[in-house]
Amino acid sequence: MTRILVIRLGALGDFVLSFAAFAAIRAHHRDAEITLLTTAPFASLAEAAPWFDRVMIDRKPAWWDLPALWRLSRQLRGFAMVYDLQTSGRSSRYFRLAGRPPWSGIARGCAYPHADPARETTHTLERQRDQLAVAGITAFPTPDLAWLGNAATPTEPYALLVPGAAAHRPEKRWPVQHYAELAGVLAARGITPMVIGAAAERPLAAAIQAACPAARDLTGQTSIPDIHALAARARIAIGNDTGPMHLAAAAGCPCVVLFSGASDPALSAPRGPGGTWPRLLRVENLSDLPVAGVVEALA
Repeated sequence: MTRILVIRLGALGDFVLSFAAFAAIRAHHRDAEITLLTTAPFASLAEAAPWFDRVMIDRKPAWWDLPALWRLSRQLRGFAMVYDLQTSGRSSRYFRLAGRPPWSGIARGCAYPHADPARETTHTLERQRDQLAVAGITAFPTPDLAWLGNAATPTEPYALLVPGAAAHRPEKRWPVQHYAELAGVLAARGITPMVIGAAAERPLAAAIQAACPAARDLTGQTSIPDIHALAARARIAIGNDTGPMHLAAAAGCPCVVLFSGASDPALSAPRGPGGTWPRLLRVENLSDLPVAGVVEALA
């Protein structure tokens, strides 16, 4: 059986943006055994997905750790084709560790290089499509996300609020007091605000609830399938540029995504089914984005 390797290491938003590429590779290699190389946080998600037969964990060994590199090299060998969707300096070095197999990516000397000079200014979705087209993959079916399940959700109208972001990127967060004010606006309209995020973001949910008791705190309580199910039935999702907003957009939920000058939505904004764009609001400093501006975008 033909063995195919796909490399996608993370983070969550990037992983979700690669769903379309995963589906295209699976459709192109229907009878192959497809292995995904990823990092530990995404292993269970990848194992549940219909696109992979095996999942390998990349522990990202240090370049001076020769025994670990030897073990990784053995993992990477024996594949008839490798699709490097990470296209980082690290993943490109894996080309040589793998024994220089047929390779789609940006590694020097690879068989199917994505050499488009515009790749660094192109959104992930289109960039990966262009990369795969160089390797002969031109059909991109809309990913079927039924495998994420159909968890029970509230029956009343609700909206998702995503006030968190990576802890080391505070500049990507709209002020929590603004989320609290927005929650009050939603509640006044008969829409229950539901705050989602990691357990570390519970203080943000508590601050929102203190100002708007109608809000519900679901931080630390939702798995990736739960977020997908909640988003699929939500009236709208409003949040910072972070992983759960990518899941919400992928579920087809109407989204308002808030960007600071720290990241460029043209490169990495969440995208919906078929590549549709959400509503994007971007200001250099998110503290300068008024609640009224976000309320206006809800329409």
